[in-house]
Amino acid sequence: MTDQLTISVLTLQHRIPDDWAADPWAEVRPLIDGVDLLKGVHPEGVALSCRHWRGPAESWPLKATNQPRRVMLTEPTCTAGCCGALYVTMRREGDRVVWDAWENTSNITAVLADIHFDAAQYDAELARAAADRSWEEPVDTVARLLEQTLTGSGWFERWGCVLTGVWPRRKEPGVAEELTSPEGVDVEFQHGQAPGERACSYAYELFVTHDQSVEEQARQLAARILADDPRKTAELREC
Repeated sequence: MTDQLTISVLTLQHRIPDDWAADPWAEVRPLIDGVDLLKGVHPEGVALSCRHWRGPAESWPLKATNQPRRVMLTEPTCTAGCCGALYVTMRREGDRVVWDAWENTSNITAVLADIHFDAAQYDAELARAAADRSWEEPVDTVARLLEQTLTGSGWFERWGCVLTGVWPRRKEPGVAEELTSPEGVDVEFQHGQAPGERACSYAYELFVTHDQSVEEQARQLAARILADDPRKTAELREC
């Protein structure tokens, strides 16, 4: 007679990191049966950014397939190679999803037990979290809509540029308003990717208000960028 497997419930929770200098987008923290497991075994780590959940389902970071995949669940705000990260191997076995072979490469030794999920509940939670916008503040929504427009426009490629990031810019907590930039959206791109060609970095520092719809703001900001060669209208950061 074998012991009956415990089937856990996965919940994915969006959260703005306390230290969001490395990635100001919300992290998506996995809760196991309502418990933030990562907080106990890798407290200094930040979970995967919600930016990784915007593509097709096959590209989602926690997507489980019949082929086992080693996935990094949290990393520090520096790099995994510097301060360590938390990894798990996930795979699909029939109507179950299994997380096992845990690895904690930080200086905290944690051996976690295997976790089993009902595959249908697991897949449904991934889809729900990918579509969840309830956590967004206006700056997040404008940044997301602007990123969608710019990514699909082909505009930067037209000028030999590569869009490298669209980021919400938040107010620094505890910093006087006159000492920090107003909240908004930063758009970064590079020109010069050919071998032997020096790459130049450019950026737009855009602003978000609370007296206009987020959709209209995203449309106006996109129109400003798409009106001319971005190298003429953006700020040159490094060359």
